[in-house]
Amino acid sequence: MLGKSNKSTPASTTVAQTKIGTLIGPGAIFEGNISAPEDTRIDGSITGNCICEGNLIVGPQGKIKGNIAAQNVVISGKVDGDISSAGKLELFSTGRIVGNITARSLVIDEDAYFDGRCAMITQSHTTTPTSESGGIPVIKEAPQPQEESSEAKYEDKF
Repeated sequence: MLGKSNKSTPASTTVAQTKIGTLIGPGAIFEGNISAPEDTRIDGSITGNCICEGNLIVGPQGKIKGNIAAQNVVISGKVDGDISSAGKLELFSTGRIVGNITARSLVIDEDAYFDGRCAMITQSHTTTPTSESGGIPVIKEAPQPQEESSEAKYEDKF
């Protein structure tokens, strides 16, 4: 559901509730892909893909130019890339996303900015790495029925 969230929990409160294993601090500039087995917080700038087995938090000063894959994602800063969250994605009012989102649950606060497409997943979907996505986990979806050719549709009418 889009709109104003009843709870206005800033990203800093969320951080207090989780143990951060990896931190890119304010003013830090990181170029390249990053992979972390634990919760990660970005307050600096990253140009590259981010893969976190735990949660990923992008603070108000944080910037990521690349794709993101994590269990849960909290965005208070800026992301220019696609995001894949196996759980919940939260976009706070100071957050900005330009890219596509795949998540099980999505919360977008009032005044947040999102430009892209969103695909909601269910429990039956799984994430698996593929070489085509540069190592970023992608959501495997149930196969879609193939559309009939225009000739077959035409023949059925007569």
